[in-house]
Amino acid sequence: MKPLVYDGSMVEPQENDVDFGFRRVGENEKQGLVNEVFSKAAERYDQMNDLMSGGLHRFWKDDLVTLLNPPRNPTAFKVLDVAGGTGDIAFRIARAGGAGTHVTVADISPEMVHEGKKRAEREGLLERCDFTVGNAESLAFPDQSFDAYTIAFGIRNVTHIDRALAEAHRVLKPGGHFLCLEFSHVDMELLAKAYDTFSFTVIPAIGKVVTGDGQPYRYLVESIRKFPRQDEFKAMIDAAGFARTSYRNLSGGIVAIHTGWRI
Repeated sequence: MKPLVYDGSMVEPQENDVDFGFRRVGENEKQGLVNEVFSKAAERYDQMNDLMSGGLHRFWKDDLVTLLNPPRNPTAFKVLDVAGGTGDIAFRIARAGGAGTHVTVADISPEMVHEGKKRAEREGLLERCDFTVGNAESLAFPDQSFDAYTIAFGIRNVTHIDRALAEAHRVLKPGGHFLCLEFSHVDMELLAKAYDTFSFTVIPAIGKVVTGDGQPYRYLVESIRKFPRQDEFKAMIDAAGFARTSYRNLSGGIVAIHTGWRI
């Protein structure tokens, strides 16, 4: 008999349980719990990103878009930004690309999509970006629909990473570019210790002050620690069928950009 774990009630772990931060939850429970996290954080999500990263997330996202390098001419270039939430990546891509660049944002959280639409309207980008509620593991788009697929700080929140990667491969055209920006594993011991202290004490405290609830941010910190290491995640991208895969560490491995190509 498997040992019982305590998370407020006595529950026997099941073989198909999955990680939700440091907890194990039922496979069918995780997505609802993730949705609840982001519904609570949606209105202050962008403000919290600035506070949690000291503004570094802006540079990391700029690096992602630089690697994508959307064409600056009128040639049609269709990008799918998954877990695109409030549009931070989509707006950068739209501004960097030419008149033919169009970004579709798909996010599982209706609240995040709502915030993204409001921002797009304020910034005059509704014609270049559209928003839809969608699940990374089961995308509502035909095969080979997009020239590029981006996902930033979202893939660690899906229930089955392998299914999300398979869907990314499916919706990309041959020659399509996959780019993933995600928190990763710090490769310097002193930085890692300082980062852990900041993550588990300061970030939930900031979250509680700004949003009134620090628990969603404790989950986000825990989910970072449970995410595969850089080489492990690269192997998953390889297994999904992508070619010429690579990754680049930023800020000592606090985040990494993984890339691959559909052939």
